[in-house]
Amino acid sequence: MRQSHLFTKTRKEAPRDEVSRNAQLLIRAGFVHKEMAGVYTYLPLGLRVLNKINTIIREEMDAIGGQEMLLTALQPKETWEASGRWDDAVVDNWFKTSLKNNSPIGLGWTHEEAITRLMTQYINSYKDLPIYAYQIQTKFRNEERAKSGIMRGREFSMKDLYSFSLTQEDLDAFYELAKEAYTKIFTRVGIGEHTFLTFASGGAFSKYSHEFQTLSDAGEDTIYVSRENGIAINKEVLNDEVLSDLGLKREALEEQTSIEVGNIFKLGTRFSDAFGLTYRAEDGEDRPVIMGSYGIGPGRLMGTVVEILSDDKGIVWPQSIAPYAVHLIGLGDQEPAQKIYEQLTAQGIEVLYDDRDARPGEKFADSDLIGIPTRIVVSEKSIAAGGIEVKERASDTVEIMSPETLLEGLSR
Repeated sequence: MRQSHLFTKTRKEAPRDEVSRNAQLLIRAGFVHKEMAGVYTYLPLGLRVLNKINTIIREEMDAIGGQEMLLTALQPKETWEASGRWDDAVVDNWFKTSLKNNSPIGLGWTHEEAITRLMTQYINSYKDLPIYAYQIQTKFRNEERAKSGIMRGREFSMKDLYSFSLTQEDLDAFYELAKEAYTKIFTRVGIGEHTFLTFASGGAFSKYSHEFQTLSDAGEDTIYVSRENGIAINKEVLNDEVLSDLGLKREALEEQTSIEVGNIFKLGTRFSDAFGLTYRAEDGEDRPVIMGSYGIGPGRLMGTVVEILSDDKGIVWPQSIAPYAVHLIGLGDQEPAQKIYEQLTAQGIEVLYDDRDARPGEKFADSDLIGIPTRIVVSEKSIAAGGIEVKERASDTVEIMSPETLLEGLSR
């Protein structure tokens, strides 16, 4: 991509009403556009990042047996009445409207009900199980306040996987696989060392559920971290019993502010009972399907990466989810840079080529703000010094190398 062809432009200032660091940087760098509070458009650079996060999530969900599908955002009232979650007194963040025939509908804020109702059409026998179905889909929540940028929106993408198992033991086994898959996802997007498996309330169906919390001052949660054990406890469930269960001492835990980047729940038969989702067992008896729910917000992940991996110059993208692998900057005569651009793209390397007629200082500042991992500068000065200036965004290290050495290193 030639930067001169991007319709987006960098900005020196974010909107005055934008208080979150992630949105300030993403707006200034041209990754997202703020439509209104809690509602953001993903621009070309931002969508490339979001798609790479989604790809990582898909790969890890597929690896544990997930099957991707896409449920509807429009939800009929009767589906949710079956579980008791249509009533605004029970769920207060619905977006509701009605069809031309006055039939009430809502915009899905989660999909336990919808997928359970769907599965009554496909699960009859023990031979039909297990099923691990997931989607990456837009959710709508009528949040009272939306002040955390793309980390808490009124319209946002969500990966939600739902497991359907024969027995509690089968659910427990898959739950552990999901836990491991989530850890891999957070490592691959670059926040693994900052993210802790966190014990939270399990509700009526298990003693604990689990959250994945990333340490950040921008977070809304308080957790207590055991770095020695690599786990944490949500403030809401911190008590002597939990400490005893986990073999932890209160004085050894660190209080930290964090961002919840994922959660997994054992649902038991709450929804299968509500919708009559049963299977015929080998002994001929009908038994309820045992369910679990597993959520990650790709946009929230993206915002979290920006919150914890940025600096005073701008964003610092991990290689795995950066919009491009290389930011090529041509200064002066563009012919040498154009040649490098053609060589890189011919080898399948993703390049953003700054071919604009702009001052060097402006190009460098924009490059730091956008945060692509490797910056390559081709100029008369670099050529005179032996080739091409290569700077790593995360470490600020600079090296001069020949075009051949550069191409060989990037092609590995």
